[in-house]
Formats: sequence, C-alpha cells, structure tokens
Amino acid sequence: MGPDGIGVSRLCLGAMALGTQQDEAASFAILDRFIELGGNFIDTANCYMFWEGDGTGDQSELLLGRWFAARGTRDEVVLATKAGRRPSFPGGGMEHSEPLTRERIGAALEESLVRLGTDRVDLFWAHRDDRDTPLGETVAGFDDAVRAGKARMVGASNYTAWRVQQALGVAAEAGAASYTAMQNRYSYLKPRPGAVLPEGGHVHAEPSDLDFVASTPGTALLAYSSLLSGAYVKKPLGEHYAHPGTEARLRVLDEVAAETGATRNQVVLAWLVGHGAPVVPLVGVSSVAQLEEAAAGVELKLDPGQWRRLSAAA
Repeated sequence: MGPDGIGVSRLCLGAMALGTQQDEAASFAILDRFIELGGNFIDTANCYMFWEGDGTGDQSELLLGRWFAARGTRDEVVLATKAGRRPSFPGGGMEHSEPLTRERIGAALEESLVRLGTDRVDLFWAHRDDRDTPLGETVAGFDDAVRAGKARMVGASNYTAWRVQQALGVAAEAGAASYTAMQNRYSYLKPRPGAVLPEGGHVHAEPSDLDFVASTPGTALLAYSSLLSGAYVKKPLGEHYAHPGTEARLRVLDEVAAETGATRNQVVLAWLVGHGAPVVPLVGVSSVAQLEEAAAGVELKLDPGQWRRLSAAA
C-alpha cells in the first residue's frame, strides 16, 4: 500500500474501544493475539472514545502506547491514526471537530505521537473532509508530516472518490505527498438508497469509490464497520437497512455460510477481501475469540460462483 509498497495484513485491527470498553488486560490480550496470528495493521484515532462518559479521546492511543512500551512491538506494526474529529474544546461534540488546517494537523500529530510513545506513524488519516478549510492547506499539513518523517503515508477517511481525486491534483501541482488510501464504511449489506446513517460522520463507500481504488495503483480501501457492530449475528439492524435487498442478501449469506461451514461474519469478511479492488476489512473486537473468528474469515476462500452469488443478490 502506498508509494513505498508497505505490506499490511489482510485484516486491520480497529483499536477504537481498546482501553475503554475493553479494559487493559483484555486489550493487551487482543493485541498480543493479533500479532501471533500474523496481523500487523492497527488503526486508531486521536478522538476515540470521547463520547463515552468522561472520555477525552486519548484512551485508545494511550493504551497502544503502553502496549508498545510493554511488548516492544512498535516496529512490528503498521500503525495508523487520524486527525480531524477531536472536539476543539472539552465537552464538545462532532459538530465542534478540530479543523484540518495546516497548523492543527501538525499539532494533532505531535499530540498523538506523545500518547503513542513513538516518533512516527505509518499512516496518518484525515478523519473527515473539512470543507471549511481550503483543500490546499489540508494537503500541505499532511505533506509536512511526511516531509518531517513523522508519517510514512497519508490517507483520506470519510471522503468521496472525487474529493480524493481533487486532493491528488492539488498535491501533484504542489509537489506534495498525496492520499494513498481511503477509509469508508463498507460491508456486505447495503443501507437503503438515500438513507442517512445515524452514526455521526460515517460515509459509506459507493461503487465509484471502489472503482477509483481499483484503478489507482497503490491505493486501497480500508472498510470500517465491516461487520456492522455485531448486527449480522446478535444486534438488530438499523432501520436504514430495512429494504428488500437486505432480506435477499441475508438469504444468500446464510446459504454460503452453510456451504462453507463458516459463520456469517466469516463469509462477509471473505467476500470483502475477494473484491477486485484492494479492500482491507477493519474489525474491532471485544475478545480474543472474536479476533480469531475474524482472522479465519479473511483466510476463507470463496469459490468464484459463491462470490458472484453474494454480489448479485439484491
């Protein structure tokens, strides 16, 4: 991935809830097992989970910093963090997100590096498309991080493909580092067309985004909410998934699960990694058992007919 061809595992471990919903012991166990299973790609942000209790947004990065210090694993990990969604003041919400100005991007990265206990991240994301800040200024801020050796590559989370293409043009004209990855919500089930997702700030990947990634060498899509926070197996689907296509897709999903002897979650992950476009599922887990299930899912091989049946269901 990226201009340097950085190798990442087929599964990315989302660290959002580590250090909060999962305590330190459980978090360390999950991280240790991820490395044992051959995983190397871990994704966090400078705002997780500020919305819970007295959360500050520091917890996930601080937890990872303690784990790196305790285990000496920093060089084994492709580490990603983000800027752009941390509230600008204590008690603020997402409507008060920090701007992606050149100055704030630099300051946010310095703060993250201190929490993470490292001198660089491998992938530094713009957590949102900040339309109130000129795109050239945002591109310059992320370029500063790369030029300083504090980020190996940069990416765009919750952007559309056309905005990433605009940013690539701005970067090319300025001779600046350009986005080499997209991170959007994406899973097997599709929300109802035109539905507004209830989770603040989530941008769903569209066919045009996948086409862009597939046709842009070195670019990949990191798919968050890939298992819909447990909705395939235990939690109810939101009303934005209430349409006939959901029923049709679930029928085929269950057929393929029965054929392969796999779980629904594993078939979803196998379908994601089977795309022609490079798609890396991002999965957050609450236990080692869930992690092991997900790791087996990205290793599951669907035959071409199964993948086409899953994709054609509507």
